Amino acid sequence: MKKKDDNELVSNRRARHNYEILGTFEAGIALTGTEIKSLRNHSGSLQDAYVVIMGGELWLINSSIAPYSHGNVYNHEERRKRKLLMHRREIEKLQSLTQEKGLALIPLSLYLKKGRVKVKLAAGKGKKKHDKRESLKEKEHKKEIRNLS
Repeated sequence: MKKKDDNELVSNRRARHNYEILGTFEAGIALTGTEIKSLRNHSGSLQDAYVVIMGGELWLINSSIAPYSHGNVYNHEERRKRKLLMHRREIEKLQSLTQEKGLALIPLSLYLKKGRVKVKLAAGKGKKKHDKRESLKEKEHKKEIRNLS
């Protein structure tokens, strides 16, 4: 029996509804001590977050990590931009995807892996309104079939 290594702290559930996911990637994230403590309490949100590539580096923008309750003066800013850690070749691959195919980089979740916080990124294409309706109908249809069985 294998022990489960990744422990999900925060997820972006709306991302799968708003985007058609074409590929996923894993990246590290540079955090301060109070941010990690706050994340371990599941006090974060990726609702309006997105990833940009600036100067050959990945940045997580608009993610929210609530201030740590016992952080006093050393607490962090809630909505600061956070640097994501990946190899240069991987960043170049992501940059070519976003430029050529017009895809967006969306954070799907923050999770623990061997004691370190990781970000699950997705390269996705935005869904139109009719695509969203179609995927909801498909989901309901599968649910009905499962209930009948």
